[in-house]
Amino acid sequence: MVFRRGYRMVRWTYARLFQAAAGFAARLRSLGIAKGDRVLLWGENSGEWIAAFLGCLFCGAIVVPMDAIADKAFARRVAQQAGARLVVASRNLASLDLPLGTIPLEDLGDGMDGVGDFSLPVFERTDPAEIVFTSGTTAEPRGVVLTHGNLLANLEPIEREIGRYRRYERLFHPLRFLDLLPLSHVFGQLLGIFLSQILGATSVFLDTLNPTEILRVVHQERVSVLVTVPRLIDSLKDQIERDLSGAGELDKFRRALEAAEGERFLKRWWRFRRIHSRLGWKFWAIISGGAALSAEAETFWGRLGYAVIQGYGLTETTSLVSLNHPFRLGRRSIGKALPGLEIKLTEDGEILVRGENVAQNYWKDAQLTPVLDEAGWFHTGDMGDRDPAGNYYFKGRRKNVIVTPEGLNIYPEDLEAELRKEPGVRDCVVVGLDRDGNAEPYAVLVLRDSSPDAAPGAAEIIRRANTRLAPFQQIRQWMVWPDNDFPRTPTQKPALPRIKQAAQDQLGAGGRPASASRLSPISDLLGRIGRGAAIAENGSQNLQLSSIERVELLSALEDRYQVDLSETEFTRAETVGDLKELLKQPAARGPVYHYPRWAQSWPIRIFRALALHLLARPAMLVWGCPRIRCRENLKGLNGPVLVIANHVAFFDPAYVWEALPARFRRRLAVAMDGELLASMRNPPAGTGFFKAIANRAAYGLLVSIYNVFPLPRRAGFRRSFAFAGDLVDRGWNVLVFPEGTRTRDGKTSPFRSGIGLLATRLNVPVVPVRLNGIFELKAAGKRWARPGQITVAVGSPMQFPQSEAPETVAQELERRVCEMAD
Repeated sequence: MVFRRGYRMVRWTYARLFQAAAGFAARLRSLGIAKGDRVLLWGENSGEWIAAFLGCLFCGAIVVPMDAIADKAFARRVAQQAGARLVVASRNLASLDLPLGTIPLEDLGDGMDGVGDFSLPVFERTDPAEIVFTSGTTAEPRGVVLTHGNLLANLEPIEREIGRYRRYERLFHPLRFLDLLPLSHVFGQLLGIFLSQILGATSVFLDTLNPTEILRVVHQERVSVLVTVPRLIDSLKDQIERDLSGAGELDKFRRALEAAEGERFLKRWWRFRRIHSRLGWKFWAIISGGAALSAEAETFWGRLGYAVIQGYGLTETTSLVSLNHPFRLGRRSIGKALPGLEIKLTEDGEILVRGENVAQNYWKDAQLTPVLDEAGWFHTGDMGDRDPAGNYYFKGRRKNVIVTPEGLNIYPEDLEAELRKEPGVRDCVVVGLDRDGNAEPYAVLVLRDSSPDAAPGAAEIIRRANTRLAPFQQIRQWMVWPDNDFPRTPTQKPALPRIKQAAQDQLGAGGRPASASRLSPISDLLGRIGRGAAIAENGSQNLQLSSIERVELLSALEDRYQVDLSETEFTRAETVGDLKELLKQPAARGPVYHYPRWAQSWPIRIFRALALHLLARPAMLVWGCPRIRCRENLKGLNGPVLVIANHVAFFDPAYVWEALPARFRRRLAVAMDGELLASMRNPPAGTGFFKAIANRAAYGLLVSIYNVFPLPRRAGFRRSFAFAGDLVDRGWNVLVFPEGTRTRDGKTSPFRSGIGLLATRLNVPVVPVRLNGIFELKAAGKRWARPGQITVAVGSPMQFPQSEAPETVAQELERRVCEMAD
């Protein structure tokens, strides 16, 4: 299991996972949790989440999973409805008053290891394993009771089918799944917990939905299969096209995409080899669930040479009813019925399901109510179709079908498919509204250009879409959504009740547009980082955010809208209105920073050791042999560590390197002025020929000898922090100068608050270092120093919890470094 915590990627083997799960099961038994007791599990995807889930099963407890983004009021109602005795929740989530209290999810990784006298209760297939509550936060919760038999009925046919391909799978082992679905949903559990164990695969979890970061992780973690929802698949497609547009290659790419229609796989793979290289050569498939994937996205990824596997299911069916075979894909279909399942269509096209994987009961007010009808069929409420080959096709939700006065059925999905063909439409929803006693389709559009000047163009979009629709399907009413995206559920589906209510409000108000601030999620995001939602009601009000809060808000906005925002422009935003304007604009192409992983390779490390010991170190000792103080503070400490120091001269890294023990200096990477490194690597226009060559040569030597990487001072530092996390994951120590610039008066400048963020989210010891005597020599204009005139003091290591405020951490680190002055 691989999951991100802060800027680190945490890696658990299956043995480690079993140890944690067994230890948690023992703790549950010590608390008096017995078979049949309910435990609420509330947190982000992580190894600890899976350990808690399995630990509950090991002791017979029933898991009540909860979305990480659920609000406290809804979580409390679910806990009360389920009669939960204990909650296991992430520390950043609100606590609930339950009989046995709360166990922090993060604690499951420490202090709970050990199998001991591990034993399992006696289980029947009819015993409940979990209760999944599927209603939204505005409705009274109703849980679906899933048994061990329900889970096994889905897994057993998949395991049998996998067995037929085991000998081929060995060629690609280990498989790696990047699961972007919440584990609180059954489909996320199926792919992230169970299927990966059947295959002996690695499950990778990510704490962001930012397309650029997803594409980077797919390559870096050598992901084989991406598991996600259609909304994110569309976002990744848009990101690839944005990147090609920025490089001036989009038109050429689209011509190649058209030419790839009907080509064989190997030819398509070769045609788009640059994209395959970007995503990694092991990446080959996308599994889509939770909603119907658009034909455009399916065609796009298919022509690139990737398998797009769609499935269909609901919580009541333990996530799967049908699934496309990875090697026998049915175009636009949701696949064939799983073995052991019966599917039939009613006269009006509703999908009915019967089989062991279908839940028997709902849990409501501590009472069990049946899921199935008298004949044992589950009425899904979804409309579908079937072709002669047995492939099923999703037509939409039955309750969303619009019935005209003539008795004709209009499926919103058909209208939405036509609207999405228009280049100006970023997303759309069609809802049925009552109008003078009749029902008619009402289109709600999110335009790519959401400025007020673009709104009149919606009429032309509707007109063109209507030319491709039957007369009874014509769209006569529409609105442009006033925000940059729809409100969404945890699985990224548009929140239809809120959208429909807004459309009804506008229709009742004579077509006046709904209030953007009332509908905007910006107020929710501001509230999450400590600002009141009232701020968003007034677009002219100042944001009044700290630098760290700006970082958090920027990340949250990128995840929410699945776009890349310009950090430079974002730092200039002063009001909520500025944020909304920024979201309307396409992503600006900022400066390109390169993060050289080649600098940590063995050949470069050998060259670095020779250069430092034979050239750099003798020169430094001749200039001024330093006196090292308090190095014993690092006795017994092993890397990786984060080293911080005051900044006096350009050769400061050499003195810090000299002060560290060999076990740290051998694997030390240095953060350096990102803007300076970028200008050295790619000299600006107008730079002389020979000077440009000299700059590039200096860049290569600097990176090779001192293993430097860029840390921009103005924008782009989030990617630098992520690279620092990657270095630490690979066992490297990181040196940062938190002042951001060299001192001009000999005094320590205030530490930038970003160092507090880095210190808390790297989760490694922080070693403070103080350089003394160098500024005095510079001020006196001296070129040489007596031995010992320059001193380097090494402080005691410090460590900070992730919950600590970054500003407080930065101030504490500054204080410790200042205290070490001579």
